[in-house]
Amino acid sequence: LHNANSIVFAQSGSGKSYATKVEILRQLMQGVKVIVIDPEREYKLLTESVGGTYIKLSAKSKEKINPFDLATTFHNRSDLSEHAQDLTEVISLMAEGLSAREKAAVDKAILKVYSSSKNEMPLLEDLYHELHDMGRLTLCERLEKYISGSLASVFNAQTNIELENRLVIFDIKDLPESLRQIMMLIISNYAQNKVKAMPEKRLLIIDEGWLLLEHEESARFVAGLVRRARKYYLGVSIISQQANDFLKSDYGRAIASQ
Repeated sequence: LHNANSIVFAQSGSGKSYATKVEILRQLMQGVKVIVIDPEREYKLLTESVGGTYIKLSAKSKEKINPFDLATTFHNRSDLSEHAQDLTEVISLMAEGLSAREKAAVDKAILKVYSSSKNEMPLLEDLYHELHDMGRLTLCERLEKYISGSLASVFNAQTNIELENRLVIFDIKDLPESLRQIMMLIISNYAQNKVKAMPEKRLLIIDEGWLLLEHEESARFVAGLVRRARKYYLGVSIISQQANDFLKSDYGRAIASQ
């Protein structure tokens, strides 16, 4: 095969998740590490059965992923530039869309906070303060809830999880629907950058993948991820019951073609 990507379309109740669990077991037996984004809490029992790592992400959970911790090592300037582009898509989704000028400002601010960070990875609040200093007050207002508002505990903290186990499940069922797409994007980006840092055979499974096509930012990111994954021995498997909606989207068709 050209790559290890796959896509599963079937209507609700026809056995998509069951077939995927069988495929996960086959991959584990062949030494492939598997990461699953689980929006409906369907993989918990499987995780317990094989001694996997189960990470439950919600507004109250202790497990955290810092969006800025998506890349652990930058080998050259192009790595940081690519990471900044991916991170801009995350910020755009958080801010419910960015204009061309705002994207340029966010890109500049991201590079600035990385260059000024010392030991730890920068946080979302560091970007917020940099944008504030740049006079981007309207954009800051749209990010306020993630810094000091009701969602401050979700994305503004250092990462305290690992992907070392052979099976890692990210349960995002308890997140509000408005945050699920953002978290799916952050997890996918975090996994991508971990894979870049240490390439080995891995499979990233995104259940209810149609959610990522609802916004252009997340759709564009996943289309790029599916296209680039092969270079890092990563396979991306997307599961969806919304076949028609998926294939109506330009990005959905681009993903399916890979």
